[in-house]
Amino acid sequence: MHKDATRGRTEVSDHDQLLVIVDPVARRSDGESVRIAKDVLSAGAEAKICLPDGPEEFSRALARRGSRRPVVLGDDRALLRTVALLHRERELAEGALSLVPIGPPDALEVAHALGVPRSTPAAARAVLHGAVRRLDLLVDDSDGVVLGDLLVPGMPALAQAPPSVWGTCRSLVRTLVRPAPPAATATRLRVEADGVLLADVDAPVEGLSVRSAGGTAEVTVRPLAAPARHATARTLTVSGPDFRYRADGRLSGPVRRRTWTVRPGAWGLTLPLDAA
Repeated sequence: MHKDATRGRTEVSDHDQLLVIVDPVARRSDGESVRIAKDVLSAGAEAKICLPDGPEEFSRALARRGSRRPVVLGDDRALLRTVALLHRERELAEGALSLVPIGPPDALEVAHALGVPRSTPAAARAVLHGAVRRLDLLVDDSDGVVLGDLLVPGMPALAQAPPSVWGTCRSLVRTLVRPAPPAATATRLRVEADGVLLADVDAPVEGLSVRSAGGTAEVTVRPLAAPARHATARTLTVSGPDFRYRADGRLSGPVRRRTWTVRPGAWGLTLPLDAA
C-alpha cells in the first residue's frame, strides 16, 4: 500500500499479497459467488485461499496471515468476527481488512452501511484497486466491539409471516377481545455521556441508540413523554436493571452496567476509491 498525501488515504498496491479467508457459511450458502470472488482476486493479485471449516480454523488462518492482507468472503458476522479477533490480539492498527460480502441482504446491512459494494465482482475489484478508510470503533468494557449501530435495550426482531385470510381473522378476533399493547415499553436506565447524566432510572425511557462518527459517539435518548435528547461523547455508560442491547444486529446481555468507548480511526477497511 502507499499513501496518497493529496487525498489523505492509503491506496492499495497492485503488488499486495492476499490471504483470502472464505467463511464456511458463505461457502455453503452461495458457492457461485465465492467462485467469482476467488477468480477476480486471483487474477489481480497473488492470493492464498483458505477454506476453514469453523471458527477455530478461521482464527488460526487469520493468525498465520504473516504479511498477507486479509480478505474475508462472508457476511456481517464474518466481518465482526475478524475485527473482534484482531482487536483482541491488538493488531487492528497494523493493517487493513477487506470484505467481499456474500450472504442474504439482511446479513449484510453492516457491510453495506460501511460502504462495501453490494455486488460480488464490484467488491472484489475494490479489494484490488480501492483505498483504505480508517473507521471508528466502539469498544465496551468486556472488550466487545461495535462497528455500526448500538440499541439499548435490544429487542429481538420478530419475523413476520406473509398475511393470510385466517391470520387476518385471528388478528381481528384478538383485537376485539383484548386491548392492543402499548406502543412504547418503559425502560429504566441510567445513561451517562462523558459523565453527563442524560437519563436516570426514575424517569423511564423507550431506549437509546448510539453510532460512532467523526471520533465521537452520537447518542439519542428517547424519553417516554418528552422529546428525544441528543449528545456526543467519547464514553457512554448505561446501567440499571438487567437489560439487553443489540450491537450490529446481534443481541447481547442481560447486563446491569456497560460502558462503551469510542476509538477513532481504530481499524481500516478497503473501499472503492469514490467511497474511501
